Amino acid sequence: MNSPAITIEALLVLDAIEHRGSYAAAAEQLGKVPSALSYIVQKLEEQLNVTVFQRQGRRAVLTPAGKHLLTEGRKMLYAMNSLSEQTQTIANGWEPKIRIACDSIIDIKAIFNGIQRFLVEYQNIEIDVQEEVMNGTWEALVDDRVDLVIGAPSPVPNQKGIRAIKMAEISNVLVASANHEVAEKILSEHQAMPQSELMNFRNVVVHDSSQHEIPWSINMIEGSQHFYVSTVAQKIAAIIAGIGIGYLPKNLVQQYLDKGQLIVIETLEKTAKQDLFMAWKITNKGKGLKKLIDFLSHKVN
Repeated sequence: MNSPAITIEALLVLDAIEHRGSYAAAAEQLGKVPSALSYIVQKLEEQLNVTVFQRQGRRAVLTPAGKHLLTEGRKMLYAMNSLSEQTQTIANGWEPKIRIACDSIIDIKAIFNGIQRFLVEYQNIEIDVQEEVMNGTWEALVDDRVDLVIGAPSPVPNQKGIRAIKMAEISNVLVASANHEVAEKILSEHQAMPQSELMNFRNVVVHDSSQHEIPWSINMIEGSQHFYVSTVAQKIAAIIAGIGIGYLPKNLVQQYLDKGQLIVIETLEKTAKQDLFMAWKITNKGKGLKKLIDFLSHKVN
């Protein structure tokens, strides 16, 4: 098997020449003599049968083929550098990637602010965030599809080996579009509505994203017709559009209440506050996960 024409050394030489503008300056940067760089470039051009650099006065300028080669080559250099750093990271107990499942019910902005602060200090760790709903959030952790869950609702699974800390407590309110038929009834009667009347209105419900366990939901209006969506964001949009009514965290809909797009439906049956958790498996000893939990615990408490 012949040696590849494009080597890491050749790419480093091309990068230095393009960056510094001349063979002499690039040689100084790389700690080589200019003739060594010329030989590497000449050999590369002969093996590829292309011209990589052309002279413009004293400057060495990339040809179109050379530009393409260096653009794609820099991706390889970056990947090689990342691979080296990640290998050293793993050897020292730092995982290269942390997988997170965020429940659809949380306000993700505060979480992303915490993650951003973490990445400023630990740039070599990749973060993979996915969205889950209710039991699907816990299932992702139990099945080892993620390393950390954020905003998972109570109750915490009984499985041993899960460490969970309460991160928030939310209050749910029953809301409808200001243009929904229930709005006129509320404004005219000025009294709380019994469950028997709520059954007359379509209920917007978020699907549980669980794949294996029995799906479950909270604050569903029993006996009503249901309209199913996949995320809380879709639920908010559906209710604003007048498709139906539904329970939502007050902090997520306050802006729409303030603007008059949504109204609160007072009910005779009061809804309990809901605990949300951040959780991980205690068998996960990754230093990166521990640091991320520290950042996020500070952010959400």
